[in-house]
Amino acid sequence: MSTAKLIDGKAIAALVIEEVKIAVAERKSKGLPRPGLAVICVGDDPASAVYVRNKRKRTEEVGMLSVSHDLPKETDEQTLLALIDKLNGDEAVHGILVQLPLPPQINAERVIERIHPKKDVDGFHPYNVGRLVLRMPTLRPCTPFGCMRLLKETGEALAGKHAVIIGQSNIVGRPMALELLIARCTITVCHSKTYDLPKLIGAADIVVAGMGKPRFVQGEWLKPGAIVIDVGINRLDDGKLCGDVDFDSAKERASWITPVPGGVGPMTIATLLANTLEAAKWQESA
Repeated sequence: MSTAKLIDGKAIAALVIEEVKIAVAERKSKGLPRPGLAVICVGDDPASAVYVRNKRKRTEEVGMLSVSHDLPKETDEQTLLALIDKLNGDEAVHGILVQLPLPPQINAERVIERIHPKKDVDGFHPYNVGRLVLRMPTLRPCTPFGCMRLLKETGEALAGKHAVIIGQSNIVGRPMALELLIARCTITVCHSKTYDLPKLIGAADIVVAGMGKPRFVQGEWLKPGAIVIDVGINRLDDGKLCGDVDFDSAKERASWITPVPGGVGPMTIATLLANTLEAAKWQESA
């Protein structure tokens, strides 16, 4: 059986970033302010520090204003909410991102809801999620929206395909289901209580894996010719990264597959920048 074609997330993300960079330059030539992104990081989680550093670097590369707020892990909720209120009122800041996870003394849901919907570039605010439910999307959750761009780049028609999403998180699983519904897929959302998961995966034309278990999805479970989007990123004991799909066995059965690293990950940051540009446009049109 032939090996699956790779969906090159790094290359596609580079295209998105270049599109954003050109749009930012056009704004500048018209005398419009450059989009501003404020990233708040609370604590010293090593993985969060890497993500935040990459986000800030990319923001500056496309010509946007990058605003950084690094707070100690002892920061209380009221201090964080007060900072968000300040940024909500700052006209130079078009997007606000609070890096998750947050320390236990801070309620993440309260923080997400405090960000103004028009500055919610993560796409997590109930207003923006509700718009996605109603097929009237504004700012969309970055990882699922990035996955949709990856699917589009395959050139495969999505309408009518059966998509199985493994994982029901608010960050990936649920909004991914909504995105695929908008694309006219038939969807099945699976989770830890799902019966006979391999059978469901075996019926899927598209598999989106995002449950956080290294190499959990086996190639033999896949329907021949399935498209596989691996959202998982897991660090093994030897320091190597792998996804939630067993790549070596899956690539022998799938038609398209995302690698880890180099698949979905780069698209999340690229989509964040695209969302920041959209947020600036939305705020100016009000």
